[in-house]
Amino acid sequence: MMASKLAVLALLALLGSVSCKPGNGNGNGYGYGYGGDSPSPPPPTIYPPTSYSPPPPATYPPTSPSPPPPAVYPPTSPSPPPPATYPPTSPSPPPPAVYPPTSPSPPSPPVPSYGGDAGKQLKVGYYKNKCGSYVDVEAVVKKHVKAANAGMQAGLVRLFFHDCFVRGCDASVLLDPTPSNPQPEKLGIPNNPSLRGFEVIDAAKAELESTCPGVVSCADIVAFAGRDASFFLSNGRADFDMPGGRYDGTVSLADETLRNLPPPFFNVQQLKAIFASKGLDTVDMVVLSGAHSIGRSHCSSFSSRLPPSNTSDMDPVFAAKLSAACASPTGVDKTVVQDFKTPNELDKQYYRNVLQHKVLFESDAALLMADDTKELVKLLAKRSFESKFGEAMVKMGRIEVKTAANGEIRKTCGFVNAKPY
Repeated sequence: MMASKLAVLALLALLGSVSCKPGNGNGNGYGYGYGGDSPSPPPPTIYPPTSYSPPPPATYPPTSPSPPPPAVYPPTSPSPPPPATYPPTSPSPPPPAVYPPTSPSPPSPPVPSYGGDAGKQLKVGYYKNKCGSYVDVEAVVKKHVKAANAGMQAGLVRLFFHDCFVRGCDASVLLDPTPSNPQPEKLGIPNNPSLRGFEVIDAAKAELESTCPGVVSCADIVAFAGRDASFFLSNGRADFDMPGGRYDGTVSLADETLRNLPPPFFNVQQLKAIFASKGLDTVDMVVLSGAHSIGRSHCSSFSSRLPPSNTSDMDPVFAAKLSAACASPTGVDKTVVQDFKTPNELDKQYYRNVLQHKVLFESDAALLMADDTKELVKLLAKRSFESKFGEAMVKMGRIEVKTAANGEIRKTCGFVNAKPY
């Protein structure tokens, strides 16, 4: 009982409030999208053992036919282990192992290139006075997001996620097909035809280009739109600052979407691994999963969990209702809301749905399959999660940020700038 209390206290510490300013989709159902298999991070090897002195280095090859004294790591009994056989079969000696390693900490999860400290250089209020005192860049974006309906706003949150997880937050997801690149990200399986919000981004960009040309990046517009959509869908509870200063990328490839976006059938270890590969931890993963309280999903993304499946843990009454809603005599892949209780509100209902086994995706149900994620779900089902959601969105917004050295400020979001000859 004491260990359980300590675990909950630790998770509460992780979920501490983030510094936020005061409060005042149609998806294809691929969850966060399709993604390639990512290996689960290996369990850390613990060095050094609790107590021993490093052995004297072995001599290769030995100076006499007799073997050197056996190595002790440390002895488990008064009798020494049997001596190793020398010389080794290969004439080239292997490099000696170093015990203990220089640091006892476990290895870090794989993290992609973040462009040095570019993500850390982003700044809240980056565009203040960059377009003169008469143009409020972030207010222009917010105006266009506010005019969109709830489904489109949910699409904008998803658009930000899909942009950042493939090549970083660089608006590469916005690039249209061209003769030289007929398959950009937006045509990748997780994105086409379900990803939404492009017209909102284009409208905001067009207005800003007309008053302040060549200054505001499409990548920042996507980030601001994701923040503003979260604000409106949460009725103002998700109220956080999003830093700016990103540049737009120039590369966009459809085949990179599958291996970078987690699919709806990932288990909890696979989810942890793919989020860790982007520099996001388990808390970030569970909190960002809360975006499944908004938007819609195609039935094909969870049909394997519906009757007559005998492996799904989905609530049977809920599963029967979904089966009826998804039924199509013509084979049309219908869509349903992701949160049957509050489908247009970004709130903690998603976590209650997880606990009640009334969620669509296998990746949603997987959050109950590990002790740490299960405890997080229980905590978030009881308390407000919007401040932590804002923190995770900002952290995600720092993934692989482009700079003037490897990016540009596009004139239109659908195409890279023409290169001068």
